[in-house]
Formats: sequence, C-alpha cells, structure tokens
Amino acid sequence: MQNRMNVHESNTIWARFSGPNLGYLYDIYEKYNENPESIDSSIKALFDEFGPPPVSDQKIQISLNNGVQPNLKNIISGLKLIQNIRTFGHLAANINPLVERSDVDTRFLEIETYNLTKEDLLQIPAKLIWEDAPSEIQNGWEAYQYLKNVYTNTIAFEFGHIHHEEEQKWLDQHVEQFGLAKPLTSRERLELLERLLQVDGFEKFLHKTFVGQKRFSIEGLDILVPMLDKIVQSGIEDKVENIMMGMAHRGRLNVLAHVLGKPYELIFSEFHQAPNKELVPSEGSRGINDGWSGDVKYHLGAEREIKGIEEHTIRVNLANNPSHLEFVGSVVLGMTRASQDKSHEAGYPKQDFKASFSVLMHGDAAFPGEGIVAETLNLSKLKGYKTGGTIHIISNNLLGFTTDKEDSRSTRYASDLAKGFEIPIIHVNADDPENCLAVIDFAYQYRNKFHKDIVVDLVGYRRFGHNEMDDPQVTQPFLYKMIDNHPRVAELYANELILKNLITKNELDKKIKDFTDLLQSTFDKIRSNEVELQKLPVFGPIGDIVPELDTSVPYNRLEKINMELLKWPETLNVNPKLERILKRRQNAIDEGNSIDWALAESLAFATILADGIPVRLTGQDSERGTFAHRHLVLHDYLTNERYVPLHNFSEASATFSIYNSPLSEAGVLGYEYGYSVQKQESLVLWEAQFGDFVNAAQVIIDQFISAGRAKWSQKSSLVMLLPHGYEGQGPEHSSGRVERFLTLAAENNWIIANVTSAAQYFHILRRQALLTNKDEARPLIIMTPKSLLRHPKTGSKPIELTLGGFKPLVEQSETGRSPEKIKRLVLCSGKVAIDLASKIEEMNEEEINKVHIVRLEQLYPFPKKEIMDQVNRFTNLNEIIWVQEEPKNMGPWRFIQSNLIDLDIKNLNIGYIGRPLRSSPATGEPHIHKQEQAGIMQDALDLRKGGDHQ
Repeated sequence: MQNRMNVHESNTIWARFSGPNLGYLYDIYEKYNENPESIDSSIKALFDEFGPPPVSDQKIQISLNNGVQPNLKNIISGLKLIQNIRTFGHLAANINPLVERSDVDTRFLEIETYNLTKEDLLQIPAKLIWEDAPSEIQNGWEAYQYLKNVYTNTIAFEFGHIHHEEEQKWLDQHVEQFGLAKPLTSRERLELLERLLQVDGFEKFLHKTFVGQKRFSIEGLDILVPMLDKIVQSGIEDKVENIMMGMAHRGRLNVLAHVLGKPYELIFSEFHQAPNKELVPSEGSRGINDGWSGDVKYHLGAEREIKGIEEHTIRVNLANNPSHLEFVGSVVLGMTRASQDKSHEAGYPKQDFKASFSVLMHGDAAFPGEGIVAETLNLSKLKGYKTGGTIHIISNNLLGFTTDKEDSRSTRYASDLAKGFEIPIIHVNADDPENCLAVIDFAYQYRNKFHKDIVVDLVGYRRFGHNEMDDPQVTQPFLYKMIDNHPRVAELYANELILKNLITKNELDKKIKDFTDLLQSTFDKIRSNEVELQKLPVFGPIGDIVPELDTSVPYNRLEKINMELLKWPETLNVNPKLERILKRRQNAIDEGNSIDWALAESLAFATILADGIPVRLTGQDSERGTFAHRHLVLHDYLTNERYVPLHNFSEASATFSIYNSPLSEAGVLGYEYGYSVQKQESLVLWEAQFGDFVNAAQVIIDQFISAGRAKWSQKSSLVMLLPHGYEGQGPEHSSGRVERFLTLAAENNWIIANVTSAAQYFHILRRQALLTNKDEARPLIIMTPKSLLRHPKTGSKPIELTLGGFKPLVEQSETGRSPEKIKRLVLCSGKVAIDLASKIEEMNEEEINKVHIVRLEQLYPFPKKEIMDQVNRFTNLNEIIWVQEEPKNMGPWRFIQSNLIDLDIKNLNIGYIGRPLRSSPATGEPHIHKQEQAGIMQDALDLRKGGDHQ
C-alpha cells in the first residue's frame, strides 16, 4: 500500500511515544537490529521507514482518558488505520450516483483488519494517531469515525502522489480540519435550485421541441453549470480580468446559454430552419459567403462581459472547438497566458497569474485516451507556458460514445493521468449539488494558493446516447435501465429543499411552468420572425493581394541596432567559439558585405520590437536554433547566466519572448495559436525542429490554423517556421510537407512562402508583424532553410534591407537578359532555386540566354499578375516548366499546375521536372539523393529535356 506519511510526520513520529511505551520501543528496536524478522511486521515497517527512535528521552505530555498508557502496538495499528483511510478512502467513497461501490475490497476501513477494537481506540488520545485532530476530537475512536466520514462520503480525495510538504499539509488540513463544505444559506439553496431547474428545463424543452436533432445534452451532469457559475462569481470577487474556458460538445449549449449568457432565441434560431437568411450561421439557416462557412451550433464559442464589484468588468470566454476532443485545451492555455502577459516593455513579459485563469472541461474517455492531454498537462510548470494553474473538470458520464470504461482505459479512474504531474484529484458525486459547489470552491482556492493545476472528477451519467439520435439501450442495456429509473438532480434537490421547508410543491411547480412558458414564448417569436436577432461578428473575405507595406529600415538605424546587439556585459563569459562567430556580424552591415540568414532574422526582430510590436518565438531548441545558427540567448560558460541582447538594445520598446519548447508539436502549436488569437498585436512564431515533424500537429493545423477564420471568424497571424529542403538526410529530415498546406489553401486563409534570401526573410517577417492588427491578418507558413542558412547565395546586401520590400516573385539575375531568345520559363521555389543558381554557373552564355529562372517566393496567395508579366515579356516562349526536388505527388507541383492552367497561357506547354511519384518523401541513401538531384538540375536547364508536359 502507498505510504501517505509526509516529511513533517516522519520528523515527529517518535515524539508520539512517551513513558513506558518509549522504553518498550527501545527494547523492540534492539531486537530489530539483531533480527528484523523477529518483531511484529507493523512495527518493523515503522523502523524500516523512519529509522531508530531518538536516543534522548523525548516525551510528550498527553492526558489519557482513563489514566492507562495505551498499548504501543495499538498506537502503531491506529496510525496505519488513519493513514489507509486517507490513502484509500476514495475506493469506498459514494461518488457514483447510480450505484454504490461493490467492486472494491474495503477491509482497510475495518478496525478488525488491524486487530483493533473500539475499546482499544477509545484508550488512544486522538493526537497520537492524528496530529492535527481538532480539539473536539478526543480519542482514536472519534478520529476514526470522523475521518472515515470525510474520506468515504460523496467526495473522494487523491493526494498521495503530492510530494511537496507544504502543499500536502495544506490539502490535508483543509479537508480534515476546516472541511470543504460551507453550509449554504436558505437563499443560496433556493438560487441553486433555480439554476438546476433552468438547466433541466432548457434541455427538456430542446428535447421536446427539436425532436431528433443533435444537442449533446448536459443531463446527468447538470451541476456543471452551477459549478461554473461559482467559478465566475469567485473571479468577479477577486477582480480577475479573464476566465478562459474550453470544453467539448457535451453540455455546451447549456453552458453557452446560462454561463456565457447566449440568448435563448439565438440558440433556438440555430435549431430552427428560420426563413431569415441573415441569422447567425447554423445547419441550413444561413447561406455561405466567400471567406465564411460557419460551424455547427455545439462547436461555437462565445465571450461575455460581466460587471462586478466597484464597476470591475470580467470577461468570460468559451473557446471555439472542433469535434477533435481535447485539442482545444492547449489553445485555451495559450489564450490564458497571452492575457496574463504584459508586453509593452523590453525584456520578457511580466506575467500576472491573477489577471486570468483557465477552466478546462474534459470527457472521461478523452482525458486518458487523447495524447494531447498529457502534452498539455506537461506545459503547466514550464516557464514559457505556465499559467498559474488550470482548473480541470472531468465531465464523467461513465462511458465514451458506446465504449465502456473497461475498454477505454487501463486505469481505475479517468483522472489517473494527472497523478504523474503531481496534480491533486478530487472525485465528487454529481447528484450532490452542495458538495459539488464546495469542491469547485476548494479547487479555486488551491489554484490561487499554489498556482498549480487541480482536477475535479465530476462523476455523473449521460441520460441519452452519445447524441440524441442514438439508442444506448443497444450497447449499455443494464446501465441505461438504471439511468431510466434514476431521478434528475433538479428533482432530487427540490425534494431535499421541500423536506427542509424551504419551498413548497406548489411553488416548485410554478417555477417549472413559468420557465417552460418563457422558453415557449421565445421560440414562438422565432417561428413567427417577430424578434430581431443579435448577429455574430463575421469577418469578410480577404483579398488576393497581401497589402503592400513599407518594411524597409534606414541604414543608420540598422547599423546602430546591429552594433548594440553585439554588445554584452563585460562580466558575461560568452563561449569563445561563439563569440568569434558573433563578432563577424559587426561588419556585415558595411557596404559590399553580406547579411546572412540569422543576422537578418535578428535585425527583423529588433526592428519589430523597436516599432512597439511584441515578439514571441518558441520551438524545440529555438533559443540556439536547431542548426546552431540563431543564438538569441547567450550563456555564460562559467556561471550559466543567461543574457538576451534583444532585451537590451536602446530602441527595444516591447517584449521579446523566446523559449525552448518541450518535445511536443500538437500541444505547443495549439498553445501558440491560442496566444496569437488572444494577443493579436503580437508577432507569434512557432518553429519545428525539422519541418517533417509538423504532421504530429496536424489536427491543430487542419481544425484551427487553416479553418479558424472561416468557421469561427477567429483571427490569427501565427507564423510557422518549417525547416525544409532535400539534402540527403532521409525521409524524415527533408520535407515540411508544403503540399498539405497548399491543399488547404483557399479563401486567402493564410500565406505560404519558401523564400531564398536573408532580405526576403527580413521583409516577410516585418510585413507579417505589420499585418497582425489589421483585418488582412492571417497565418504565415514559411518553409525555412537548413544548409542554406550559411550558403553564400542566400546572403543579402545591406541595401536590400534598407530599400524595397518583400517580393512574391524573384528573377534569377543571370537569366532573361535577352527576352527574344527565351524559350523556357523555369519556375521554382526554395532550395532547388539555389541549386539551379549554382548550376547555371557551369553553363555557357548561349545556353543561359534560352532559359529564364523565376523563384516563387510566395506560393499562396498565388502571384498570378507577376507570372503573367513574365510570360508576356518573352515573345518566343514555348513552355513553362515547374522544377522541384520533392516527388511529383508532393511539393507544390499539383497546386502550381492547377493555377497555371487557370492563366491565359493556352499556347504554352506546362511541364514538370522533379522526382517521380513516391510514397516516401525522400531516399535514405545519400548517393542516390545526389544522383537524383543532379538529374533534376540537368533536365531543368537542358531544352532537349522537355519535362513531363501536361
């Protein structure tokens, strides 16, 4: 059995014995030293764990009930009894509203298991076996009865995995001494009943009025709404600025109506096939406009402002959510962190845990089943991601879809995953409303005290099937026989208050009728089109053309910033090798020199910060850079002190946050997306270690980043940096899967780029920063280089940063000089363009004059006008060839082909040169890679090779 003795108890355990018992203990310990197996096993366990009793004669003065010194063995057995009640009491607790626990051996609760009698416990002073026993608890028997009731009622506690002494003691004291439940006043009880009647009546009305329509009702977990009410009220009292909530579809409509204040008429309109096509989007009730497709009603989020004490306003936000369970959790945490960070001074943001907090609601099948949950929990204590604690509520309806818990998890409880992160867990019976409120209040207090996550396992049931069209009797006949015969929680609580003479049956019936009449009258107005409906804000379509913004920076300013970034305190011992590398940047701004990729990025970030725009960059190894090129955080090699130059240059006027992320893609990318949605004035970047690993976050990309604006009018300007390029490193270190992003590209939902110079990277970052707060803001996906980071052909002259801006299309300067001779227009993107630039150096002038190479730096939105301008330049042009290093079924080819066909170039052949169709992105054999790459270069520039014409 797991030991629940904390450090404090181990330090004082021997102080509990005095007089004859202490002397007897010394004798027993001598026998233990001679032969540990010769003494009673329970006393041996004590010596094994806590070592010898003190040598000095330490005594505690205890007044015994009857003047008889209790037996030492009985004291030890009593200690074990109390310890096991704390540790295993949850196994016997009454937390399932449908059945009593019958599958657990509860002999640990029986005093006979410890060879104790009631008389034995009556002789033991309470403080010998329960150090913090209240004064009214006098003896071991009273302590046993009291603690058994605490730990085996409708609330169950699991704290045994908490190792921090102060935290564990606080938890124990609040549970055992102070008690969670604070008796509600008569008024509070009536208010609670009123809320439960509203929750129940709303679901009944929807069930009756919209027969067979999905709504994923809350019934069986109705108390969730009053629990959220309680959290919001606590936030108002503490003058919290934001409460960020995330949940799946189960119970969402009820939460929207009663916690977020979404009007009933708005919800009804989303069910009803209303004739007014201007209603908010729903299944069939709104036409589809370009740039807007909407989502089903049980995925939509909402935000509500509530005025509290002293005119303080709190914002409660329920995040939009797809059907992909649990992925919204990391998004909500990112939104929470963004609302805590104060970002308008140089340095790291100043974080205020009290400004905002998050509440995440989980399914009992999804919490242990979806790996994203573990990724998200792991963020809770990391400096770049912590939010001061999240309140987790598992909406436990005892099964997932049609799958029983025995088939969906390997653990006893749905909440067991949290134990690995030392998160306290409280189970509570959803049919005990007052205790549920006490538990959520306790969770709120704990979060405020320790700034850590806490889990509330709210154990209820699901009154209908997974959705209202399912028949659960087919798959769970026994369970649903119990549910069908089980009274609703509103009914149970109403009967309780009737017995307490707080309400009469007639008063109760009137409340139910009045509320039903209100809903019916609201719906009747919707049907007759008599009510003016509130409209949700909808962003219109974004134009094809990304706004032209001035991203140039004067030379003198760049020179000054560069010099300041290369200064650090004299006391900082920078690694000598790194120092030499960084010092080379001093003259890079001089005329005739070249700015490399890393320096261009540093200068871009610095000038963005100087413009007052906060920057946040995270990813695996992002502080140094996967390829040891960035070095934005310097480490003293003698003291390990850290120094960030971008925090300390004179023009810095906004925060620069840079963090190495945990080894996670989905959790971290979801977090950064949420951060960018909430803090739209910031430039937020996430970098993959290699672009190949981005598919571990595919749900975040598909459901949020790509479609968030079209589904939910949710704006983000997140930047994804995906190292991409074929260099013979094998199938998992070559491709950022650009084809997947291009497949999802529509309605100008994002920008996709594969830039080939430091200046282009500089300008596209600055352009994105300037777009962040504009209507045209959208995510930016960049295929970033690896070997090209230090390639001389990707370096840029200083003037390219000080003049001009980002170019969607870049011409190869050595080609196209004789327009009348050009026969082939070669289009390409990324690393292959640099390979071609190197290849043409081997060609003679006659060969070069027949080919013009153009780099598509921005793949989407597709630069139609710029390409047509190129086509129209060359009167003798025969063909357009797309060249790529990816296989034909990957990379940009299919996207490019489709867009070229749409252009007015019917007289030109469109061809493809690159790798053939493949199931794997790249070969694992370096020599084969080189042969393939050489063949692509040869064919691209040899007019006798016509390419794969379409």
